[in-house]
Amino acid sequence: MKKLSILGLILFLGILAACSNDSNQSNGDEGGAASSSESESNEETNTGSTTFEDGVGEMTIDGVPKKVVVLEWTYVEHLLPLGIEPVGVADLEGYNKWVNVGEPLSDSVTDVGTRSEPNFEAISRLDPDLIIGAKYRHESFKDQLESIAPTALFAPYSEEGAEDQYQHLLNEFNTIAKVFNEEEKAEKYIKQMEETFQEQGERIQEAGYENLNAVVAQAFTSQNTPTMRLFTNNSVIAGVLNKMNASNAIKTDEPEVYGFISTNVEALQNYQDSHFFYLVQNDDPIFDNLEDNPAWTNLNFVEENQTYKLPGDMGTFAGPLSAERFSKEIANALLEK
Repeated sequence: MKKLSILGLILFLGILAACSNDSNQSNGDEGGAASSSESESNEETNTGSTTFEDGVGEMTIDGVPKKVVVLEWTYVEHLLPLGIEPVGVADLEGYNKWVNVGEPLSDSVTDVGTRSEPNFEAISRLDPDLIIGAKYRHESFKDQLESIAPTALFAPYSEEGAEDQYQHLLNEFNTIAKVFNEEEKAEKYIKQMEETFQEQGERIQEAGYENLNAVVAQAFTSQNTPTMRLFTNNSVIAGVLNKMNASNAIKTDEPEVYGFISTNVEALQNYQDSHFFYLVQNDDPIFDNLEDNPAWTNLNFVEENQTYKLPGDMGTFAGPLSAERFSKEIANALLEK
């Protein structure tokens, strides 16, 4: 009887030990699976990818770019409000001269050739994570750029964007913010920018320009002939004026892909009851040559002193920073007249 009790105790302890081993093994397997899953999750976070549409099609990049080269000035303006300075910019001297917005680029930024003919060796030496360019300039050598780094080519002048170039600018700005994981900064800047438009619109309305109708022109001499680029109703310029509760006078039957029409002085008679804002380079004698031209001097906005010179270093084919500056310059020109 005593032997049977001892035998039963031994069997019981054996079963208990086996159950304990199975439980430990099971817990170990679950712990291992959890660690593996956590590791995969961490790896996914560190090397996550972003898929987006540029002007060519859909593309995917891994991680958040740290070093970016920009081949078109517009997209420098898209980066700066996000707190991002490119490591390389095409025609850096030209950018510094003609796009006078935001904080000046630091001395560490490298010139990488011209916008039309970038220097591939200079770009390669910078070892960028991303190259940003424009489809209309850079698509023909996209493969060469891609051999250096992933390349996004946006399309500021496209049939898709022509209907409303201001909205297209916002769309591209938000896309770039997504690439750099800075959507909140983009949202904050757009809100600030459109508040600026509203404030400048209120300034001009309080000064008596409640129904401002504007012509905005780039004026220059071409082959000894005065030439006017008049910004049309689908342009970024018109979009900013609309946000200021003002109107753009130049309307076309179909949206202009580049947002302007080129014309001569005689055609201005069609818009002579507007306020005329113009950009001209200081060394261009266009208005000196118009002083004795009745096609110019007889225009209502000339006779009524409703012409306003805007700074020549203000971008009109540029990005959000220039759009914000434009609204301020329009208001200043009216109020300082």
